[in-house]
Amino acid sequence: MKKDIHPDYHPVVFKDTSTGDSFLIQSTATSKSTIEWEDGNTYPLVSVEISSKSHPYYTGKMKFVDSAGRVEKFQKKYNWDKRNAAEGEDKKEAE
Repeated sequence: MKKDIHPDYHPVVFKDTSTGDSFLIQSTATSKSTIEWEDGNTYPLVSVEISSKSHPYYTGKMKFVDSAGRVEKFQKKYNWDKRNAAEGEDKKEAE
């Protein structure tokens, strides 16, 4: 590796503002605010709105969207179900 071209990689504490959970990991992120961690050392503190502790996908609280319902809603909105039925009848009459 070339020297002096890579960013400083150091321990950083990330705090989830929605749950209050914090975790210490290695990162290139920097911050002016600091926090004293459980080991007695002081680390930069980066606040985040969503982490794995609060994201719906990781917590199991994710809502599943019914894609079939979306298609039916679209067809109903633009009368595609009636159009397709009318076109089908026209083709049958032409044959």
